[in-house]
Amino acid sequence: MSRMSLLSDLLSSLNRRPWFGQNRGEFKCSVDELVALCRKLLRSRGEASGIITASEILIGLQNCDDESLSGFFEKLALDFAPDEAVLGAAAADYAEAPSAKTLASLQAAAESPRQELFRRLNLAPGGTAALVKLRERLLPLVKQNREVYGPVNADFHHLFQSWFNRGFLVLKPIDWNTPAAILEKIIAYEAVHAIDSWDALRARLAPPDRRCFAFFHPAIPDDPLIFVEVALTRDIPASIKSVLSEDRDAIEPENAQTAVFYSISNCHRGLAGVSFGSFLIKQVAFDLKETLPNLKTFVTLSPVPGFARWLSEFATEHPSRLLPNEKEALRIVARVHWQKDGALVAEAENGLLSLAARYFLNARRDDGQPVDSVARFHLGNGAMLNRIMHMADPSPSALRQSHGLMVNYLYDLQRVEQRHEAYASSAEIAASRAVTNLLPARSGQDDVRNVA
Repeated sequence: MSRMSLLSDLLSSLNRRPWFGQNRGEFKCSVDELVALCRKLLRSRGEASGIITASEILIGLQNCDDESLSGFFEKLALDFAPDEAVLGAAAADYAEAPSAKTLASLQAAAESPRQELFRRLNLAPGGTAALVKLRERLLPLVKQNREVYGPVNADFHHLFQSWFNRGFLVLKPIDWNTPAAILEKIIAYEAVHAIDSWDALRARLAPPDRRCFAFFHPAIPDDPLIFVEVALTRDIPASIKSVLSEDRDAIEPENAQTAVFYSISNCHRGLAGVSFGSFLIKQVAFDLKETLPNLKTFVTLSPVPGFARWLSEFATEHPSRLLPNEKEALRIVARVHWQKDGALVAEAENGLLSLAARYFLNARRDDGQPVDSVARFHLGNGAMLNRIMHMADPSPSALRQSHGLMVNYLYDLQRVEQRHEAYASSAEIAASRAVTNLLPARSGQDDVRNVA
């Protein structure tokens, strides 16, 4: 007990102590000094001394400029990679005499020292959050030079998948009584429909027919990882305006039959590739169903961020495949302020919905997955493409990205696992007849199946 108390006192004091007689913000190290500290940390055998060294490294990295940090990542890539000679020998031993012992040796040789370094850095106070921020600064470098920085990113990703496993995550409701520090983060992290004031946030959290839920990690207890905003409604809304309007009449939760997931935001770029959303939506749906048994329908109100870009490319590359109403829709959306003319909006509807059906049901990446990132997310979760809605979001960003389209993905709680498996095995797109009937008879594709 005395050892644990001593260690606890040490951990709590680390965030308060100045380093080498300086304030934390003033403490700086060269790349070579940081690398030397990393080697020291890997050699360390004392728990307390290791934590101090890990804290020094993280503070030094936090104060690095971009050029120094890229140099540090290069050192990690080159100097903290697996030993090729040791790895080759272990592989040869396993090939010659496969056994549990030689396999263990091979696995140990294949793991880079970087992973153990990150594990030890994670022991520092605030280490988990600091490492997430560190990877956030790494990701732009990976895009520039995957060969150099990719292995470092792969080690981060491998460890984060374990550290942020669903079993560690805590689901918490967010409401108007949630601490202000967390509410400020909700405003800052909202990635779909911006929250521009505290009054706007209150309108999303305080009414009885609104819900918000977030996943937290015990190592970062006051900073959400991902959150979803939910509207409880009688019917499936046809536009985001009807959901976000502050003048709408709120309903009592027991009168709602539909739960609408209208915004889901990942909060940390450093956790890119670590999936939380699939667990979040399904758990929230099941929890809402348990507390509000009157709920019958669970749908999203989702943006279509890649539609306008795809449409421009499709029209340029395959003009002969456009139908007359589709060509007319393209001419209309090319006009300035077309969305303000009700007659033009109505005239463009059939053509845009036809093109949207092609986009969702036919357009695939080289790996057979849908080109739309939001579709890949929800279909992969076991949802069904339920409805495509014309002019459901007339905001400037939505007009630019999707010509105002939004879609519903339906989460049928009895069939999500079945649909998830179908999508995972063969990228089958579950779509309602309302969607498949929008597809032109001669769309030039034969890979569309109604698997609803």
